[in-house]
Amino acid sequence: MSTKDKTKEADVSEETKVNENEASTATETKEEVKDPLAELQADLEKEKDRNLRLFAEFENFKKRTARERIDLFKTAGQSVMESILPVLDDFDRALNELNKSGDDSHLKGIELINNKLRETLKSKGLEVIETKQGDVFNADNHEAVTQIPAPNKKLKGKIIDVIEKGYAIGDKIIRYPKVVIGQ
Repeated sequence: MSTKDKTKEADVSEETKVNENEASTATETKEEVKDPLAELQADLEKEKDRNLRLFAEFENFKKRTARERIDLFKTAGQSVMESILPVLDDFDRALNELNKSGDDSHLKGIELINNKLRETLKSKGLEVIETKQGDVFNADNHEAVTQIPAPNKKLKGKIIDVIEKGYAIGDKIIRYPKVVIGQ
């Protein structure tokens, strides 16, 4: 090859390189134009997702606080109710003794006061846990004070006597019934 041919070939290869550089620059420019748009769209999607998650978290927070508030209102008077329970026990004992003595005038007065107190507490959410002799003992709902030999086989593993009544406020037990069970 001659020098002229080599020079022409070098010129052609330089022109090709220049054209390739220009083409790659143009492509980079087009990519740069597309890149910011794609980045903005990605950022927008990210912010939408973040906003949606934040909104869902806030909704969950509102529901949780509403439930906690309802539970608080249900059990707000729990400590007061717990302090009144011994008074209710005393009323039960007094009524039993007055029934034994046969003093009707005092009995009626105490019964009126007892009924009024119990109805007031019932309106505030206090409920008696019904437990009677012969019921099946359940450790989740009863407190066994002692075990005695069962008078008959039917009462084996069942409640023989209720020592103290149990009370609940709504679904929450504030005092378990104290019972004696048959062995």
